[in-house]
Amino acid sequence: MNPNLSENISVIQAIQLILAPGVMISACGLLLLGINNKFTAVLNRIRILTEEKRKIIFNAAERDFHPAENHRIESITRQVAGLLNRARLIRDSVSCYLGAVGLFVVTSLLIGADYFMPMLLLGYLILTMFLCGMVVVFIGVIFGVVDTMKGYNIVKFEVEVDE
Repeated sequence: MNPNLSENISVIQAIQLILAPGVMISACGLLLLGINNKFTAVLNRIRILTEEKRKIIFNAAERDFHPAENHRIESITRQVAGLLNRARLIRDSVSCYLGAVGLFVVTSLLIGADYFMPMLLLGYLILTMFLCGMVVVFIGVIFGVVDTMKGYNIVKFEVEVDE
């Protein structure tokens, strides 16, 4: 045990310190739950649009394209491109949240290691890991905000095309 640390905190307090990053792990879990639902919806929308495009092309192979069909194919192509961009942003957001969970787990392990096996600079490493986790969560939130803005633009485009 760390003699300096054991003078200041008890085992119970050490456990509380180890579990403190657990609050952030839970927060990341909630963020992941929401963003995974969004990811699923975007991927399903891409599948639906590409299937619609395939059907239009298949049915038109037997006859000439109608101008409305050309217009719809162009609309689908543009929407799918935007949705793929959104899927990339959501994927990056999910990756950030998962990376942050990993950093918070490492933080907890380092707090426990510091209590039982004191090392000179371990406190700085613990703080660095926790702060890196917070920065990565923030980056994930930024990806989520950008995705939300792009999602609005795609829906706005779809409504304007059909008017």
